[in-house]
Amino acid sequence: MRVSPVVSAALILSISGTVLAQEYVEFKSQQDRFSIVFPAQPKVTETTYTSEFGSVLPARDYRVDSGQSHFSVRVVDYNNIQAIATEKAKACPDGAETCKGGLGAGSSTGAGYWKPDIEGAVIHATWEFMQRDAKVVFLGWANMNLVEGHMINLVNNKDKSRTSAAIYMHENKLYVLEGTVPAGYPVPDFFQQSVGWLDESGNEIRYLTIYHNGYPKPEIANRGGQGQGRGQGPGGRGGNAAPAGR
Repeated sequence: MRVSPVVSAALILSISGTVLAQEYVEFKSQQDRFSIVFPAQPKVTETTYTSEFGSVLPARDYRVDSGQSHFSVRVVDYNNIQAIATEKAKACPDGAETCKGGLGAGSSTGAGYWKPDIEGAVIHATWEFMQRDAKVVFLGWANMNLVEGHMINLVNNKDKSRTSAAIYMHENKLYVLEGTVPAGYPVPDFFQQSVGWLDESGNEIRYLTIYHNGYPKPEIANRGGQGQGRGQGPGGRGGNAAPAGR
């Protein structure tokens, strides 16, 4: 198992009790092109995800439950959303705007609203976190290995457990990373800050400049997980972290 010094230190600070006895696993999914540190081998479940404008998209959940702590990655594939949304739009009532959208190449809608669906995927997933029965204690922009996204921290009202989450869009896939620990535990930022991105050969990559999904892809600065900026800055892997003490 290979874990960066920053992630290793965060693990020590962020776990206690029976979790300390477990061997942490640096898990890689070549199918969904990501790596992350789980407290155990995750269970993988095929599922679906409903987008903001009602398209049902294929998704996979990677999940580990460890006592009262829970860690998960949901990956939603938006690559076929144009076809899915266009087919769905055929069932719209006659004359409804979402049946046709804008017809020009520069339109921001398109049949079934697939264009705003993919452009707004990260915002919509963030909004879903904000609808929970919880207090938002941090919300901000983040990046991990120069892939931009959002980071959000919650205190859940029911039991005061703490949730640290991050949402990214990479290669038209939405990544929703979430760790929740009981009240009194340190915020589990270590989980979502351990994420990395894989190329078609399974090598970890870091971009040279900020990656914005849907825009021309930046050059890749490094492959293979070496010299990728891990340990640079508070977020590890070159990412941004929320302020301490939130």
